[in-house]
Amino acid sequence: MVMRWDEMMSGPWIWGWGILWMFMMTAFWFLVLLGLALLVRWLWRAGTRIGALQPPEESAMEILKKRYAKGEIGKEEFEGKKRDLA
Repeated sequence: MVMRWDEMMSGPWIWGWGILWMFMMTAFWFLVLLGLALLVRWLWRAGTRIGALQPPEESAMEILKKRYAKGEIGKEEFEGKKRDLA
């Protein structure tokens, strides 16, 4: 059975399934864009958390105190460098 053009453009072909497919494609692209937005948001937050996991750099005074505690430098050198840093 062959349908004529005017028969296909009326009835269920255009007003039934055609509108349904239009809504389905709109929903599909909405979900795709929403998924991309959520992926970008997740990657952005994951990148900032990685930076937060790195330990902060030690200050010069902390390094000086550790060297003094290990015995690498004496009291006089420690006091002199401490005055220089302050």
